[in-house]
Amino acid sequence: MKLKITSADTDQRLDVWLAKKLSLSRSQAQKLIKAGDITVNDRPVSAHLKIKEGDLIKAKNKKKTADRPVAKAKKDLPPLDIIDETDDYLVINKPAGLIMHDAGQKAADGLAEILINRYPKIVKVGDDPVRPGIVHRLDRDASGLVAIAKTQTFFEHLKAQFQARTIEKKYTALVYGKINKDKGEIDFLLERATSGHKMAAKPKSQTGKTAVSEFEVTGRFINYTLVRVKTKTGRTHQVRVHLSAYGYPIVGDDLYGTRLAKEKNKKTGCQRIFLVADELAFADLAGTRKYYKISLPDEFETMLANIK
Repeated sequence: MKLKITSADTDQRLDVWLAKKLSLSRSQAQKLIKAGDITVNDRPVSAHLKIKEGDLIKAKNKKKTADRPVAKAKKDLPPLDIIDETDDYLVINKPAGLIMHDAGQKAADGLAEILINRYPKIVKVGDDPVRPGIVHRLDRDASGLVAIAKTQTFFEHLKAQFQARTIEKKYTALVYGKINKDKGEIDFLLERATSGHKMAAKPKSQTGKTAVSEFEVTGRFINYTLVRVKTKTGRTHQVRVHLSAYGYPIVGDDLYGTRLAKEKNKKTGCQRIFLVADELAFADLAGTRKYYKISLPDEFETMLANIK
């Protein structure tokens, strides 16, 4: 496996970056570096090395780096809700509850397994055989549009668009509380929390990665607000962290919700996060802009009907 460092990742510790990139624990990443299985510019390095733009990271052993087997095809997997499909890619509507790939969580049937079962050749597409064809992710308990590359050429093409921030992604979210502003911008810095799998929102005076989310209110209820969110950056859990830090946690989100929000989630029996990636736009290999939009899922519409 070969990965080139971009400007967005520069000045990070190698072990921290590697753990996030390969969904490993930091100690696992450090073991790989110490064993010499990870090189930077063809040289063995220490875990605390600060990576720079242009550095070439190589992993000698894919299986060891991932610390888990390559996803294999299985029988009796759930079908894909395919919105569009070409020879280069497919766009799916991922349901809430479906994990993108194992990521060490020992999930039963993730999207990676479904893809390999339906498209066996896709196992060779991407940077990591554990997540074949998958360029961007959507949280397990959220739902919505995901683009999957069927060829390595389109994988690199789509990845370049994400790096250049020319991909357009929009979300609909139902949050607790009344947002008085009709529209606004949230720009808290984001950084991985010191413990657990959470991200932390921080003011600009502190350290962290730039993250910008624009929102527009599309519906107001007694104790809820419906918002459209456009992300200018693509950080992990960005929409969830930003809305929570802004004071309006997403309904059903126990990870970033307040104590009161978690109590409400339990009381109402939320089985998902009420966040849907319902618009997606990118360029195909010919340069033509492709645009996709889906309706809200039934359980989302039911929730809206019940809170009016």
